[in-house]
Amino acid sequence: MEVLKIATAGSVDDGKSTLIGRMLYDTKSLTSDKLEAIEKTSKQKGYDYLDFSLATDGLVAEREQGITIDVAHIYFSTAKKSYIIADTPGHVEYTRNMVTGASTSQAAIILIDARKGVIEQTNRHFFINNLLRIKDVVVAINKMDLVDYSEETYNAIKADFEELMAKRDYQDQKITFIPVSALKGDNVVNKTDKTPWYTGPTLLEHFEALDRKDIFNAGTPRFPVQYVIRPKTDEHHDFRGFAGKVYGGELSVGDEVVALPSQTRSTIKEIYFHDKKYKTASRRSSVTITLDDEINLSRGDMLVKANDLPTVDKQFTATISWMDSLPLAAGNKYIVQHGVNKVLAKVEQVHHKIAPDYSGIDSETDALGMNDIAQVSFRLNKPIFYDQFKNHRTNGSFILIDTKSNSTVGAGFIQ
Repeated sequence: MEVLKIATAGSVDDGKSTLIGRMLYDTKSLTSDKLEAIEKTSKQKGYDYLDFSLATDGLVAEREQGITIDVAHIYFSTAKKSYIIADTPGHVEYTRNMVTGASTSQAAIILIDARKGVIEQTNRHFFINNLLRIKDVVVAINKMDLVDYSEETYNAIKADFEELMAKRDYQDQKITFIPVSALKGDNVVNKTDKTPWYTGPTLLEHFEALDRKDIFNAGTPRFPVQYVIRPKTDEHHDFRGFAGKVYGGELSVGDEVVALPSQTRSTIKEIYFHDKKYKTASRRSSVTITLDDEINLSRGDMLVKANDLPTVDKQFTATISWMDSLPLAAGNKYIVQHGVNKVLAKVEQVHHKIAPDYSGIDSETDALGMNDIAQVSFRLNKPIFYDQFKNHRTNGSFILIDTKSNSTVGAGFIQ
């Protein structure tokens, strides 16, 4: 079954957790004990409605404060698709968590409170979705029940957001506006008769109708080798295959490929998934590939098509989302994990900070604090094989690891 990963974004109290809880409830994805707990807690709080945010906010601090702090991943399925929703915090203090939640998503929901409209945080949420090249974005204008389902209010918010859209640099995004009430369930899973002026799909109908080709960015095939398969059994005594996941495009039997970093050429002989053979490995499929030639290829190396090589270099400039309490500064050393490769890197220069509300850049800086986003140059101790992030989301991204604590301290997107 097709899996769709969706990131959510919204300011504090815009109703993200309630929206997701409503989707779970209306698709009958909540277990009976979870539903009983929601009903009991809602009654104890004196609510005359079910508090669906309890379905997602797991931390005690989240429930006490009514805000989302950490990233929660929620899983549910319909007859057509499986969904993974990243319920990410919307507050400026947790920008790093939002980047983490959105980094692997193919679609996003930006929630706007109909009473507040487009605010500064909305700029930040859209900026991050633009930065991460999320191709399908739904702007869910929530709490329509509190503005009497006003078409005028909806249109005013839509017009304000369209002004924000003019500032983006990623033009392939599809933006869809949907008026909803997460609390009442209007236009989330089921259509409502309270917005007769809206003729589009519900939130779930929109995601159900999404086609794979509409949500994945165009790219070229990259096959980082994760493991060399050598069974050494009587049946497969001389078998030597390379296991990994295909990113960005398709690889087929007969394709001429280049092994990096050795630059050795060969041809794909066979493609296996378990014990079955295939002519083509589609994007995002995990397969084992054999080659016509016995070439030197090991974990961390990469197979690419002969006519479409990535950049092989020991330096690059990237947009960094900094996640650590200790600052990033020129001269600092980190481990760059790019795919399965880990390489020691030195910060060459912090060029400028980028204001995630589209207000400009700050060139008078030489260090990054937690939640800062900036353009930074690195020099590595050995080459990696990379693409620009705008051309290849997987092969153009990496994480930074602290050499002492071994903690993930940053996420990077190569320019």
